[in-house]
Amino acid sequence: MSAGAHLNEALAAERDAYAEQLAGRPAAARYRAARDAYVASHAETGPRSWGRLIGALKMAILADDGVAEVAARALADADGVEGAAAGYARALAAVATGAAPDTTEMRAAGDAFARTGRALQALADGDAAAYRAALGEILADFEARDQHLSGVAVADTAMVLERLAEPRGMAVHPVSELLPRPV
Repeated sequence: MSAGAHLNEALAAERDAYAEQLAGRPAAARYRAARDAYVASHAETGPRSWGRLIGALKMAILADDGVAEVAARALADADGVEGAAAGYARALAAVATGAAPDTTEMRAAGDAFARTGRALQALADGDAAAYRAALGEILADFEARDQHLSGVAVADTAMVLERLAEPRGMAVHPVSELLPRPV
């Protein structure tokens, strides 16, 4: 199968997973399918296909499965590479595995990268107030969008961050039409 076909498979599984979770149904199997397809597509396109690698890591976090393996790949592929996307891959992988992230490049890039970098740094630092503020900015950005990459109106970055915040006792559990209802 080609990298493009794997990417299409990943995007379809991701879209289905979001729809399932927003409807209150289990979605872990769909997240795992998306993770695996992103990993396969990334393997065929090379180490600098950051979107695929970040997608795989986000899906692993949401599935709560395979995080260590995908994070190790992200850290290896992004090692020594400059840029906000590589920095995001490294920082997300670091926080997902309990390591200290370097969010400098993300915060310097501004906009969505900066907001997410602040949230990841706050999670790593255990700064609940800073995390709450950054998550609020991220959610507001998603709520202002007319279009969403997955085709489903969902605040996926907020979902991933909340999954990382939960075991740290820092989850905010915001209420939004773009997030699954808290249980």
